[in-house]
Amino acid sequence: MSEDPNGAASAAPALRQRLAQVRGVSVPPRPLDARALAALAANPGCHRRALLDGAGVDKPRLAEALGAPSGFGQSQFAFMRGHAFEARVKADGGAELLRLAHACLGGGPAPDGGGEVPRLAAPGQAERVARTEEALREAAGRRGGWTLLDHPMLPLEVAGSDAFLEPDAIVIHPDGGWSVVEIKSFPMLDGSADAAKVGAAARQAAVYVLALEEAAGRLAERLGGAPAVRHQVLLVCPKDFSNLPTGAAVDVRKQRAVTRRQLSRLTRVEELAAALPPDVCFDPDRPAAELLHAVESVPASYAPECLSACELAFHCRERARAAGDVTALGRSVRGELGGLTSVEEVLTAAASPDGAGGGADPGTDATVAALRRAARLRSEALATAGAGAPDRGPGCR
Repeated sequence: MSEDPNGAASAAPALRQRLAQVRGVSVPPRPLDARALAALAANPGCHRRALLDGAGVDKPRLAEALGAPSGFGQSQFAFMRGHAFEARVKADGGAELLRLAHACLGGGPAPDGGGEVPRLAAPGQAERVARTEEALREAAGRRGGWTLLDHPMLPLEVAGSDAFLEPDAIVIHPDGGWSVVEIKSFPMLDGSADAAKVGAAARQAAVYVLALEEAAGRLAERLGGAPAVRHQVLLVCPKDFSNLPTGAAVDVRKQRAVTRRQLSRLTRVEELAAALPPDVCFDPDRPAAELLHAVESVPASYAPECLSACELAFHCRERARAAGDVTALGRSVRGELGGLTSVEEVLTAAASPDGAGGGADPGTDATVAALRRAARLRSEALATAGAGAPDRGPGCR
């Protein structure tokens, strides 16, 4: 059977139309960014987030409409401070930024002041991508100098649809290497920064590295070979308690490998959208009952880590607790409990006289045996504490 040559061409508009119906035709799509992709890759089993992010649903407004607004985000003061710091780092043609890139990553002779800074502004995302790739091609063709791409735009296919990513900067070294730059407003004290914040920055930068590698692959034929995308990114932060920039090289090979593997496992958006009832819509202006039905029609995979990464986390936590889902206790606990997926099953396994807990043999089921032993030790500890406690009278209990 011959393939329909128009099939692929007609599939993309059909998918866009379906996602617009899911999002709400009058609602503009909310673009994916690297931070959202890093969080999405960290929880690939959550079909709810994959669909909502792929369709461009406004999750903050959706959470408010459901009565569970998100409790995280950057304050206006922190936002303004971060922008002021970034502007200082990139001033004078990026002279300070290129100096840090040379000091931390090498890649050729030291820069003499600022470097080449191509103009990347364009009216649309596709135009900005084209400008970025043209600037990368031109910079790769004139080796020997430093080039700074300020807020370039890179596409990355995620679950069957394109996400457009905007790193803080990309540096092209005189030796032809390409490096991603992450500029953050948290400080480096005595040469080190908060490990959790550095880890989050590394996961975000790994998404940019993946997108930059794909851009290098697309340009390989025109350049006579793919340019080298460095796996060490430049992290720029304020030094100590000042507003002076300092930098550090962060190896993101592990984060890159994990992110690539997790993104490849995400269910494609068109498959998730096709499985929805035809009337499902996530327009935040719809009645709360309809939105609740729409949200619950897509399975979620809640974990406590979602509280710092997803706007719907409070809603999902409430539903997970109401259902007695052990994932609400954390992924490590869920892994330890094996086939026991609800709190009721766990309590039954711990309290049943034979330790069966739904038919499991405590002699062969290590999880049930451990729960029975923990329950026995708890009972003994409570009995001992109760027997040894002095009687202080009814008024002091």
